[in-house]
Amino acid sequence: MFFGTKTDAGTTMLTAEMAVKEVGVYRGPHLYSHTPMIRIQLDLGRMEQFPTNAIPEFADRLLAVVPGVGRHKCSLKVAGGFEKRLREGTWMGHVAEHVALELQTLAGSRAVRGKTRSVQGRPGVYNIMFAYNEEKVGLMAGRLALELVNSLLPDELAGISGLDRVYPLKGEFHFGRSMEALKRMVRRTALGPTTRALVDEAIRRDIPVMRLDERSLLQLGHGKYQQKIRASITGQTALVAADTAGDKNLTKKLLDEAGVPVPRGVVVRDEEEAVREARRLRYPLVVKPLDGNHGRGVTIGVTGDDQLRFGFAEAKAQSKGGSVIVEQFFPGNDHRILVVAGKMVAVAERVPARVVGDGVSTIRQLVDEVNRDPRRGEGHENVMTRIKIDAMVEEYIARAGLTPDSIPAPEQIVPLRATANLSTGGTAVDRTNEIHPDNAEIARRAALIVGLDVAGVDFVCPDISRSIRETGGGVIEVNAAPGLRMHIEPSEGAPRDVARPIIEMLFPRGRRSRVPLLAITGTNGKSTVGRMTQHILRYTGCTVGLTSTTGVYINDILTHEGDATGPRSARMVLRDPTVEVAVLETARGGLLREGLGYKEADIAACLNVTADHLGLKGIHTVEQLADVKSVVVEAVRRDGYSILNADDPLCVRMARRAGGRIIWFTLCGGAETPPLVREHLDHGGMAVVREPGEEGGTLALYDDGRREFIMKASDIPATLHGMAEFNVANALAAIAMGLAHGVPILTIRSAMTQFRSTFEQNPGRLNVHDAHGFRVIVDYAHNAAGLEALGKVVRGLSHRYKRTIGTVSMAGDRRDEDIRELGRIAAGMFDELIFREDPATRGRPRGEVMGLLREGAVEAGRSDDHIHLVAGEGASTAAGLAMARPGDLLVVTPTDVRAAWAQVNEFKPALMRTATRAPLVPAE
Repeated sequence: MFFGTKTDAGTTMLTAEMAVKEVGVYRGPHLYSHTPMIRIQLDLGRMEQFPTNAIPEFADRLLAVVPGVGRHKCSLKVAGGFEKRLREGTWMGHVAEHVALELQTLAGSRAVRGKTRSVQGRPGVYNIMFAYNEEKVGLMAGRLALELVNSLLPDELAGISGLDRVYPLKGEFHFGRSMEALKRMVRRTALGPTTRALVDEAIRRDIPVMRLDERSLLQLGHGKYQQKIRASITGQTALVAADTAGDKNLTKKLLDEAGVPVPRGVVVRDEEEAVREARRLRYPLVVKPLDGNHGRGVTIGVTGDDQLRFGFAEAKAQSKGGSVIVEQFFPGNDHRILVVAGKMVAVAERVPARVVGDGVSTIRQLVDEVNRDPRRGEGHENVMTRIKIDAMVEEYIARAGLTPDSIPAPEQIVPLRATANLSTGGTAVDRTNEIHPDNAEIARRAALIVGLDVAGVDFVCPDISRSIRETGGGVIEVNAAPGLRMHIEPSEGAPRDVARPIIEMLFPRGRRSRVPLLAITGTNGKSTVGRMTQHILRYTGCTVGLTSTTGVYINDILTHEGDATGPRSARMVLRDPTVEVAVLETARGGLLREGLGYKEADIAACLNVTADHLGLKGIHTVEQLADVKSVVVEAVRRDGYSILNADDPLCVRMARRAGGRIIWFTLCGGAETPPLVREHLDHGGMAVVREPGEEGGTLALYDDGRREFIMKASDIPATLHGMAEFNVANALAAIAMGLAHGVPILTIRSAMTQFRSTFEQNPGRLNVHDAHGFRVIVDYAHNAAGLEALGKVVRGLSHRYKRTIGTVSMAGDRRDEDIRELGRIAAGMFDELIFREDPATRGRPRGEVMGLLREGAVEAGRSDDHIHLVAGEGASTAAGLAMARPGDLLVVTPTDVRAAWAQVNEFKPALMRTATRAPLVPAE
């Protein structure tokens, strides 16, 4: 069968093969979902013309390889829904989404949510999105899903490029080998049973969880409330206690001196010494490493010199320092008693690995059969561990005259090891309700003597329900970092919720786990509102973590310089152990790249949405941009606050999706109050309003039917006596955030009267410099709305100055129409225009950005005599400074705010004016 398309001329042609265009990892709430997801942008190429029902036997072949995928509910919301979609016809991107989810589940990392969406304006291109638990597992599953789908296509249609963008792999695709590799990846990266239980309990308690490495180091909680854990080792586990527990001889000495029953024993370093001491102590004995764990190198029930020599060699091989303990053997059953914060919380009897004969199978075959139990896995990945026949097993069964190839009689129980550790294949029986109070108290005291907050006490006795003072026995070891899986899912008996007491120890009921999180988004004003909010909160005496376009700040200390408006910077603040409140500027770029850096905010504000960055990352309209920014207010907690600009139609539209209680802010108070705000207030809602009046008007709070005066706009220095209306709006938003956080009006008023647009308080936002005989304003205005707002200030001040000069530019990745529009706006603001172009033109030819700016200015009626083109930000700032004369106003709109401010400060007028026109390149 030939697959192709007909051209107008009637000839047949094939289109391009499938191709991966982009790959992204959403780690927090994002445009498409609040669930972390992998995103693969796939161009279907020729496959856009072939849904699954147009490809013979495709559905049957897919279901033969991964039958579980057919049972997915898909959009039909019923089991088997996806198989129905397959047979009715769906596209390959959708198929890859479901296969990626199924492959993760088959590998042991269950994932269920996904969606596939077409990319606007790009026919045949789709965003495939699916949930994941471990990032590398998700990416690898995505690649294997694409390879599997491609492998099932006819040769005429098969072909896919760009797979290494998803996850790099070597060799040809083979489904069986690929799945084994995926399972190994799950084992390497997935949380083990102990850590998983603690994470699940933290999530149940609504405690934030942050994974700090690819193993099991986790941060629970945010900021100053955080606690760290690695499996059952906690941030409260004393190093001296863990070291003591690791030295088994020292542990035994401390316990013995405190009256806790322990076996007599000695530490030896060579085999002959071990034999001499064994004869003195008398058999039976136990031989084990001084500093071992998980039962490795432990030989129990040693009854003669030959067994002792074997046991010594095994123990020495597992001992880091080469020292070995030879000690008295306590007869009885092996128990693990879990003690948390000085309280006994669970008991499990550990049964050594064993098989039961059937009269036909060898011991080796019986072990293989036991290992088929799906509850068994490698290492600590499952609730039980697979049994391995090693030298220790062979030595132990040899005591009974058996080998791995022996055939036990029917129902004959064959113990494979003397040690009962789960890590060597043992099983567990819950005995929590059977332990005698004496035994529980002895175990509790043992944990306290060693000093561990979470301890696993190894306790041997004939009957745990009877006091060892009567039966004999005692404490064999006290372990730091005890595994929880024997208690969570014992082989027999009731499971115990042992994660709960550990989490309650770290976070007692009533104690906070998260710092208040305040997020700010919008096209313009984010940095200023963030700074204002930080300033208000600092007046309450708390430590504030701030992310902004200039860096990460802890209080007033810059801890990370650079654009810090993305999720990585948010995580920096939330991981800082001194932070009491987080104020996070949240920009479009990070949201589109990987979503939010947190799950929920207590308070979030969207200041405005205007055309900026359009045409980038699939965002082509201002409405789409609003959808992106809406993610910030959608992620507000139910008991939180969403602060929205009632003067911005796109912010108004967000209200129906915003979380928490709505607080409106508006510049239009009094008779001009927007109807939706009036209605909101009539129903007892809350709003912060600028009411008309002299010098910028009055700011007031309306809440629950009452009005409270806040302050005059002119009393906020950053508003330039109310003239900078955009900073009045910014102040309204910041005040609303302070009020939502519970800051008293008097405190807010005191803070805002001290907030100035200086470089030190708010770098790059209306910073004024007057030391050169002319005024310089440095402002980050980088888009049409920002420059227009700045233009109102410039026009309000222009009567005071002889000339106004502006240095203006726009990033090269903006649309042509946006760059021209900036040129038109600048032409209406300044007498002299200096258009610059940065060295990084973001894909445009040299000079094109300046040319488009010039075109816009000319269209607005400005002649070339007053337009100057200068390549480079530093050169354009120098040109403006050289051109300025006493009585002039120079406005610099830099990208690198710090460098521009330093250049303004270091300018020497007398030196530069000898070359007034030299830096300028007249427009042609």
